[in-house]
Amino acid sequence: MLLTAGGGGGAGGGRRQTPPLAQPSASPYREALELQRRSLPIFRARGQLLAQLRNLDNAVLIGETGSGKTTQIPQYLYEGGISRQGIIAVTQPRRVAAISLATRVSDEKRTELGKLVGYTVRFEDVTSEDTRIKFLTDGMLLREAISDSLLRKYSCVILDEAHERTIHTDVLFGVVKTAQKRRKELGKLPLKVIVMSATMDVDLFSQYFNGAPVLYLEGRQHPIQIFYTKQPQQDYLHAALVSVFQIHQVSLGSDSGDQQVPLPLRQLTVSFQLSETPASGQQEAPSSQDILVFLTGQEEIEAMSKTCRDIAKHLPDSCPPMLVLPLYASLPYSQQLRVFQGAPKGYRKVIISTNIAETSITITGIKYVVDTGMVKAKKYNPDSGLEVLAVQRVSKTQAWQRTGRAGREDSGICYRLYTEDEFEKFEKMTVPEIQRCNLASVILQLLAMRVPNVLTFDFMSKPSPDHVEAAVAHLDLLGALEHEDGRLTLTPTGRKMAAFPLEPKFAKTILLSSKFHCTEEILTIVSLLSVDSVLYNPPARRDEVQSVRKKFISSEGDHITLLNIYRTFKNLGGNKDWCKENFVNSKNMLLVAEVRAQLRDICLKMSMPIVSSRGDMESVRRCLAHSLFMSTAELQTDGTYATTDTHQPVAIHPSSVLFHCKPACVVYTSLLYTNKCYMRDLCVVDAEWLYEAAPDYFRKKLRTARN
Repeated sequence: MLLTAGGGGGAGGGRRQTPPLAQPSASPYREALELQRRSLPIFRARGQLLAQLRNLDNAVLIGETGSGKTTQIPQYLYEGGISRQGIIAVTQPRRVAAISLATRVSDEKRTELGKLVGYTVRFEDVTSEDTRIKFLTDGMLLREAISDSLLRKYSCVILDEAHERTIHTDVLFGVVKTAQKRRKELGKLPLKVIVMSATMDVDLFSQYFNGAPVLYLEGRQHPIQIFYTKQPQQDYLHAALVSVFQIHQVSLGSDSGDQQVPLPLRQLTVSFQLSETPASGQQEAPSSQDILVFLTGQEEIEAMSKTCRDIAKHLPDSCPPMLVLPLYASLPYSQQLRVFQGAPKGYRKVIISTNIAETSITITGIKYVVDTGMVKAKKYNPDSGLEVLAVQRVSKTQAWQRTGRAGREDSGICYRLYTEDEFEKFEKMTVPEIQRCNLASVILQLLAMRVPNVLTFDFMSKPSPDHVEAAVAHLDLLGALEHEDGRLTLTPTGRKMAAFPLEPKFAKTILLSSKFHCTEEILTIVSLLSVDSVLYNPPARRDEVQSVRKKFISSEGDHITLLNIYRTFKNLGGNKDWCKENFVNSKNMLLVAEVRAQLRDICLKMSMPIVSSRGDMESVRRCLAHSLFMSTAELQTDGTYATTDTHQPVAIHPSSVLFHCKPACVVYTSLLYTNKCYMRDLCVVDAEWLYEAAPDYFRKKLRTARN
């Protein structure tokens, strides 16, 4: 059944508090919001949609990001009296989307955020007893399922952005499907499940949810011209930079592929050719002329933002000035908001973003998209036990998602920094995260939910047996599992680990901390590692950053350095000026304090003694060694590093305080793979502490290595 729906009502910029605009006195704003809601083509399909959804247990709803489905469907269900007996949950893969969507919908409902409409993300709950529409990350709904596998408080679960196939989303599919079936068997209130996706590849979703009908929402997509490069690009970052300035110098009437570029880049043009098959749609007069560039991570984005600003200073007077805005998950919240606001008159916005802008949020005013074709994604090798963040090619689905960002409001242009032949070799779909990640957290959660057999859990896309076995071995080593009559169950330690909204290794670190008399310090360190970076490192002020940070640096590593920074921050009462002077993200620091308070509460509920090492950092490092022993590396005779267990070559990341040091043995918290494999967040430890922590593990690994 084809339904007509519209664009516009997608995620705008989120705000934590109810903004001034949302006050009842701002009636013109209220009227404009209501007019905007009614002007969406989805509004005309409202009655038809409600009639169908009323009679369905399961439905798959397809419509582009920005088509209005995410903001309007929950309101239609609520207004139509469907699911009045419980809360309508709307899950999102990313916290920034959950917050901004809840803010937008609470504005549209003329209610204070946290009352009728609220949100729950990790370590932050803005809901009340009155909440009936609740936006939450898929990870948070999973955590709720640990204490209530039937999800009793919900009458409808909307699984949004299902095409992203994050590890949490895939587990949630199975959990929600089981809850729906069990509620029916027990004669409880039925659970309505609506899967929403931006891609047309829906057969898998429909089959998985018992042949659920597929409803299509037509979006307001406009024609998009697609240009491919004539030759493969060796350096996608440089190609992106040159392309931005080629586009910037296009006269409004000319859209040719080869344009003049500013003096610093005069010799460096990227040649494009037009694709034979532009994405089609309806023609409209052009309005905004903003540019959206897709890169892979914070460091690339900050470096390119600086370069763009520097070059923009030397543009001829005939060129409009540029407003260059970075966008990535760990950017301070107030700065994320700037991408949603209009540029000053006469300026052109250039937004340089990670794949966060691919589907999760809708930015208005984008006419040009520059797609590098690259993304940073997790990859796990069960043989080596290494999980790395690697820069890799996007899938065709992701490339089309990026292209679609250019046609939201009128005709657009997408410059793909790869050839058409290269594009044809891309994978069709992104491999679901569940098939390429460490599954230790997933197995721990499923066992905490008392799933009878995790090995036969109903995954939409089954992970490989190797990945499941590796996760079981990982949890075994952390002391979380018991094997009873061929079944896996959690040990008392495992059950305590599952109570923390953390990776299993960090939960174990906290549980071990009382043994090493350093719970206060470990709570701080784990909290610092659980939020986006608290350190702000603008590339243009690198020397200044290093100079002011010197006083905090510890030769024992990054964890202790972060601990020193947090202690000073707390001693000064969270002083914002101090944060600015020391390049510390004050918003994230306040979040660390909130996270720490919540983790401390969980410890107190378990009657864990909260003790401090009182300046003894060796006990802190011992505790880290005993819990992170699977993530360790030793200095080799040639001055390089290799992981202790599998001898994988690794290097210290330039951002680490240990970058210019050569400690004999370190533990690390994550690996990032770019041109080589880098360890991030390091702590100096003694090798004997590791063998003390897991003698059998290292004996076995050494035997394997020798053989």
